[in-house]
Parts: sequence; structure tokens; C-alpha cells
Amino acid sequence: MSASKLQESGEVRIAHSLHTNEEEFVARRRETVFQSLQKLKIHCSKSEVPNIALLGSGGGQRAMVGLLGSLVQLDKAGLLDCILYLSGVSGSTWCMASLYQEPNWSTKLETVKDQIIKRLTGPKVSWGDAFAKLKKYYYEKEIFSLTDVWAVMAVTEYVKEIDKFTLTDQWNQLSKDPFPIYTAIDKHCKEEKEKGGDTEDPWFEISPHEAGYSLTGAFVGTSSFGSQFHNGSKKKPQPETDMLYLQALCGSALADRDEIFKFLWEKIKDFFKDLTPLIESDTFEEMRKDPKAPPAYKCYQVLTDLVDVNLAVLNGKDYFALEQSIRKTLKELSGSKSHLIFQAGKTNLATKFDVKKFTEGVCKDLSRLFSSESFDLVLSICICMAQWIWGRHYNFLHKMTDETVPSTLLKSEKRDYEDAGLLLNSPYFSVLREERDIDLIISLDFSGGDPFKTVKETHKLCEELNIPFPEVNVPSEKAKKPKDFYVFKGKNAPTVIHIPLFNVVNCGDNIEAWRSNYGTFQGSYSAEMITDLMDVAGKNISNNREKLLEQIQAVTEQKRQLMTI
Repeated sequence: MSASKLQESGEVRIAHSLHTNEEEFVARRRETVFQSLQKLKIHCSKSEVPNIALLGSGGGQRAMVGLLGSLVQLDKAGLLDCILYLSGVSGSTWCMASLYQEPNWSTKLETVKDQIIKRLTGPKVSWGDAFAKLKKYYYEKEIFSLTDVWAVMAVTEYVKEIDKFTLTDQWNQLSKDPFPIYTAIDKHCKEEKEKGGDTEDPWFEISPHEAGYSLTGAFVGTSSFGSQFHNGSKKKPQPETDMLYLQALCGSALADRDEIFKFLWEKIKDFFKDLTPLIESDTFEEMRKDPKAPPAYKCYQVLTDLVDVNLAVLNGKDYFALEQSIRKTLKELSGSKSHLIFQAGKTNLATKFDVKKFTEGVCKDLSRLFSSESFDLVLSICICMAQWIWGRHYNFLHKMTDETVPSTLLKSEKRDYEDAGLLLNSPYFSVLREERDIDLIISLDFSGGDPFKTVKETHKLCEELNIPFPEVNVPSEKAKKPKDFYVFKGKNAPTVIHIPLFNVVNCGDNIEAWRSNYGTFQGSYSAEMITDLMDVAGKNISNNREKLLEQIQAVTEQKRQLMTI
């Protein structure tokens, strides 16, 4: 069965080859690249056209704005049409999602850029719209996780919209732009790697056609990613992931776990404050149905106190009075029949494990006492917080029998996916698939730490995996004062151009100040901050136009020589 037919039937494709539709798109896009090279006076035959991939690293809104500024300058330099693939991690995927909303965005980038900036500096998503979206996620999907919560409570804070479209929608209008690849990782594979076990293949990509494991070569149609499968056949369909959720799946690691944990509990607390009208409505409805039912407002109060307990523990504050309040209220509501872990005396909640157990116990008891649409949703959010469930989906490889796929990927019914920046903050492995045959990688690094960490780690991983990648030799002292353009070359390997966002050329001696002003996990940027950041990112392209042309010319010549051998 052809790849395109597999896509239509929702079945799984296991092969080290490109999806038929991607092959066809690449052939058309290479014609655009060919015409662009001719305009740039880089002459070659159509078969000698180099495959060029542009990578955007993670970095939250810094990466989103930085990538936009870089693309604008690539367009002005006449180089944007040389790009075959555009792949991103975390914040760069937020930029990609905004761009690909507009059909053929690369042909009118100045207009699209203005529209994006206007939105980013405009009003936030209203609480009512956010709550409606969260309810939609909760009631339409069989598996609800913190990624749904993150999409509504965090991603919308930065992108200022609820993007309801899907990648399939985007594909229907994709014709003149680079081929987009969004990336994430398989959390379970990452954890196995950290334990020193079989590394498997954690690298996960999502394109308009397929979602799957880049190096293993196991894919499912994008519209079927998240549906339930058994032995390669779809058992139960689920709604296709929309772009807001996809941005949360790809961009959720903006800080360490404790910071995100605290951020989400605080967001949930604020969220509860806005629930007052719904609480009153739930109380009235429940009393109308059953006058003896527990008052809704008391059940909500227990949840509010539970949030405060978690925040108190995180902040090292006394939580005893809150814990006592929860015990007392639950005892009243349950008619002295406690199902919980509570015993007389002060409970030790000083460790995350105890807080997890406490939170789960409270939620379990509340679920027996009261139920409404809104209450069940917020209760589920608290359970997800306790269990720390992110990006959970049905495993499309479940119960398959294929020797080319690691056995652990075939056993579990569900898999968890998360921000690829937790393992590698740049999407190299999406374009290092042999079948994509990439000649030149342009790496835009928007990372908050060592600007060479991504390219160094990629070289190390490629050595372990026997994937061709050039040597990377950068003195350690260069991390604090990087230049704006690096080229790494190797035999039978793609050429890699590496461009750190903040460097001595565009920032002078103020690199640390720029890094400090544009943190990964901070409030949304002002209009002035966005303008300044776009300018700094754009200089990395405009200042190096001739060097970029030189490297494009070099890989074109290299490809010509290889074809004559």
C-alpha cells in the first residue's frame, strides 16, 4: 500500500522513506529553489540543487520573535526561497504556527510579519474563551493532560490567540513555502536513555502528513495521531490535534520543573477566582436536583485550599491550617465517613511524593461527593498536576509486530510526548533523516544558555548513532562571547552553519544584558522589545548575506562534483 493510501486509511507506515505527498512537495519546492539560485547567480542543473534546511531552536517567545526576525531578513536578502525545510523546537514552533496560518506566507512576509506583531502586542485571550477551549479539550478527548492546560493557560499568554486550525488544514493551503516540521520527544524513551538503557529513538516529528519517530521510521497519518490503534489498525478515532495544542506539545519546557509546577498552580488559583459565577450556578442546580447534596461552593473551597497547600509547600510556608480546613470540610461533606489518608495530627507534606499522595486523596474523595461539568474539569486538572501527566496519547504502534521497531515502542498502549528542548534544544534529527538528503543546515540558535550546546551535543549523539555530522570545535571561552557566524564541515556530512542569537557583532559587550532582558520564562514582550529583538536577530542574517551565499555556492559545487563521480 502506498504511503498516501496509508495516510488516508489511518494506518501505520513503517519505512525509511518519505511520505508520497512530501516527496511530491519537495520536487515542486526544489523547482522554486532552483529559480532562486539562478537569480542569485548560483548556476547549477536541477539535479544539482542543494537541499537546505533552516532550524529554529527553542527559547520561548525569544525564539518565536527571533525566528520571525531572521526569516524577514532572509526574505530581504533573497535567500528565503533557497530553503527547502523549516524545522523548529519549542518557541520556534510558535512562530511557524503563526506563519503557516497564512497561505503562501513566504511570498508576502512583510505583511504577515506586521499581522503577527500586531497580535503579539494586542489583548490577551479572554477568560471566557480560554475556559471554553479548556472544556472542549476535556470533553472531546479521551486523554486529558497538562499539555491541554498549558496550551490554554500558558501558550495563549504569549501567542495571544486560540489557533483552532490543524496541520491538515495547513497542508490544504501549502504550496509556495518551505516544508514545515514540528518536533517533540518521547518522554519514556528519554527516561530510558537517562537511565543508561537502550536509547531507542526519542526523536518525534509532526509534519502536515505524518507524525512519528524520525530515526526509527515509524509514522502515522497526522490526522490520526492520538487515535487508538491496535496492530497497525485504527480502533477508535480521536479529534485531530489543533495548532494551539501542538504549540503546547512542542513548547512546554520554558523553565525547570519546579518553576513550571509553581507557575501552573498559581495559574490554576487565578483560574478558580474567575469560576465564582459557575460555582453559584452549580450550587443552585445541585440543590434543585438534590437538597441534601453537598454544597458546590464547599467542594470548590476544598480545591482552592488544595491549590494553596501545594503552593505553600513549594514556597516553604506553613500549610497546617489549610490542611486542617480541608480535613474538616471533607469530613462534614462525607458525613464523617472519611475515605482519605487523613489521620489525627500534623501530616508531613514536605516532600513532593507526600504532596502528590495528599492531592490525589483529596481529589478521589471529592469525585465521590460532587460532580458538574466545570467541577469535573478543575478536579481533573488537579489530578494531572499531582500525577504530572504531559502530552499523553494513544500509541499508534501498540501491539504491532515489526522487528525494525524497538520492542518497548510496541508494548505500551499510551505514550507521553514533550518539548524536545528537554533533550536537545534544536531539531537536528528531523533533518538528519537519510531520506531527506540534506546538504546544508542553517542553525539559528535562540537558546538561553551555552549557544554551542545544541551543535556540540548533536555531534556527540551522531557519533553514537553513526549518523554523518561534521566535527564541532569551538573553544569553551567562546560561549560567553560568540561571533555571529560559524561553519562546520565534514566528509560525507552536511555542512552546518551555526548562528547564535546574541553575539559580539550585534550586541557588542552587552551580550549578558540582552540575555537577561529576554528571558525564556517571563511575561510577554512589549512592542518595543519585539522590535529590538527582531532587529538584533535580523542583523545575524543581513551582516552575513555574502557568507551565506558563499556556503550555498560551496554545497552546490560539492553536489555537482559528487554527481560526476
